[in-house]
Amino acid sequence: MKYRYVTEGTCSRLIEFEIEDGLVRDVRFTGGCHGNLQGIGALVDGMKPEDVVARLEGIRCGMKPTSCPDQLAKALKEVM
Repeated sequence: MKYRYVTEGTCSRLIEFEIEDGLVRDVRFTGGCHGNLQGIGALVDGMKPEDVVARLEGIRCGMKPTSCPDQLAKALKEVM
């Protein structure tokens, strides 16, 4: 199933991803640091959503209370 999550407090504006057979697939960020976010998408591809959340939740970007990886964790928690 495909999902879209509008981010808050980050340079990226939108995260799109799929959950297929209980695994995270095809994570795409709109906006933000393109190369870094492509890397995050590649690293989490094929992982269980709960494992992604455990690794990424709470990561901050500088002085911001959140980050693009943290927003991905929030998006996954919403659909779990």
